Amino acid sequence: MTEALQLDNEKDVLKAYYAGQRIESPMGGYLMLLGVRALEGGTALGIFECSASSLRYEIEIPKATRTERRKVRDVLDAGDDPDCPRHGSGYRLVRAGKDLVCAACGVAYARA
Repeated sequence: MTEALQLDNEKDVLKAYYAGQRIESPMGGYLMLLGVRALEGGTALGIFECSASSLRYEIEIPKATRTERRKVRDVLDAGDDPDCPRHGSGYRLVRAGKDLVCAACGVAYARA
């Protein structure tokens, strides 16, 4: 299996990914999400494939910020089910082991 390529404009790609927008590929076409893997330390790895060239790209999804964790904790303390702070409403956090994780981005936002 070949190594996945890195993207030059990671911040722009992440912003478009969180917003649910189509992401243009450097090779033409669009990037399609193949999967997300949670990594140690709270980060995640997103694997994308170009629709035109079938090249695979990977992007590191940064761990939750203090502000994001605090926002999730406030919702939990109020007795509600929190949504992903990055993806917004409609993306509920799910329990994965002892953490509350966004299934779409693989980032852990709180301890359950």
